[in-house]
Amino acid sequence: MGSEAPIHVFMVSFPAQGHINPLLRLGKCLAAKGSFVTFATTKTAGKSMRTANNITNKTVTPVGDGFLKFDFFEDGLPDDDFTKKSLSDYCAHLEVVGKQYVSEMIKKHAEENRPISCIINNPFIPWVCDVATQHNIPSALLWIQSSAVFTAYYSYFHKLVRFPSDEEPYVDVQLPSIVLKYNEVPDFLHPFSAYQFLGTIILEQFKNLSKPFCVLVDTFEELEHDYINYLSKLLLIRPVGPLFKNPKAIGTNNIRGDFIKSDDCIEWLNSRDKASVVYISFGSIVYLPQEQVNEIAYGLVDSQISFLWVLKPPSKESGFQPHVLPDGFIEGTREKGKVVTWSPQEEVLAHPSVTCFMTHCGWNSSMEALTLGVPMLTFPAWGDQVTNAKFLVDVFKVGIRLGYSQSEKKLVTRDEVKRCLLEATVGKKAEELKQNALKWKKAAEDALAGSSDRHLDSFMEDIKKRGAVSIKDT
Repeated sequence: MGSEAPIHVFMVSFPAQGHINPLLRLGKCLAAKGSFVTFATTKTAGKSMRTANNITNKTVTPVGDGFLKFDFFEDGLPDDDFTKKSLSDYCAHLEVVGKQYVSEMIKKHAEENRPISCIINNPFIPWVCDVATQHNIPSALLWIQSSAVFTAYYSYFHKLVRFPSDEEPYVDVQLPSIVLKYNEVPDFLHPFSAYQFLGTIILEQFKNLSKPFCVLVDTFEELEHDYINYLSKLLLIRPVGPLFKNPKAIGTNNIRGDFIKSDDCIEWLNSRDKASVVYISFGSIVYLPQEQVNEIAYGLVDSQISFLWVLKPPSKESGFQPHVLPDGFIEGTREKGKVVTWSPQEEVLAHPSVTCFMTHCGWNSSMEALTLGVPMLTFPAWGDQVTNAKFLVDVFKVGIRLGYSQSEKKLVTRDEVKRCLLEATVGKKAEELKQNALKWKKAAEDALAGSSDRHLDSFMEDIKKRGAVSIKDT
């Protein structure tokens, strides 16, 4: 690297598992290429990460040619504080303490002669770019959903096309190369959504889009070229995914952002036949109604298919009751299935005995399955999941539609579960889905060695150039 100081990237993550994981994966990729990465999130999230993944605060971990270090900050709230129960209150609180923390870190690192070269945040905390701008430090955004969903939010924010409204809730939305029905748009933007305030929080980032010099996206050119082409006329966008599978950050698999310790299920998968197990998981937040859990359970029994099912306990804040499986379900499926509270999802999806994935279609899960060549049964709950499901089924052609968004309040019956499970695992349709999934797996691997890797290199160059400019300014 010569005598120049390594690039110091400071990352600030919203304290949720689905936000931390992609940003941390990006951090490992940038470290592997020779950067020094400091990864910050709240102490509460840090504590969960530490117990689940042996992560230590303050120690520096070598990754490839660079280093990764964690720094967890106090959000100043006791665990049982009411503010934590309301996401909008918590976001407002986090902004106050977070701005102060980020400013202090910028000063501290400058004094210690390790000045920050670039600050990266993920959605929900757009104020991070404000602090970077105040201190004259380049900032970038890691968008943790698809480019198509980014395009939808961008189009909504800038009123480029018509979206459903209170007056016209059933309007179709025209995006580049696709028409989304009213129930296929990211549903935080829909008047029927119970979570419109989340749409408001995400749109705050779009208000602030002039500040980050670049938007990094966990996707790849081959997968979403129409949207990447469209967006690159509007801003500097760099598709750098699939982030979870970057070959240069290998060996850092134990450094992850999961909050729950995984159960051991790999040994069990080793004992199953090739391509025989359906993997079921709805991510870290989605919590299905009890009656829907019953229908999935009976559908599994009736289909006679082997399964690995992640049924996680509800979070304390949610106030939900833990799920109960139907009487006799565990005994009746002992030969066929296994139920766990959490799983090492990347390893599970990469396992040869897994044949398909029943998923809530979060973007992290969708990218992992596409990259590992696993067909999907789509079961979206809200937000970008409903849009991802549309793309997985109709555009990428690797999925069968099973569930609906929670705002539609439709129960998927056991017969439907059984029918879709069989369709996705045996016969002509299953074969088609598998071939398409393998095509995307190859495209993802090509991107890792090609376009996405070049985008990461260009991003590092961008930072160096901007650093040189700001030194001239001072």
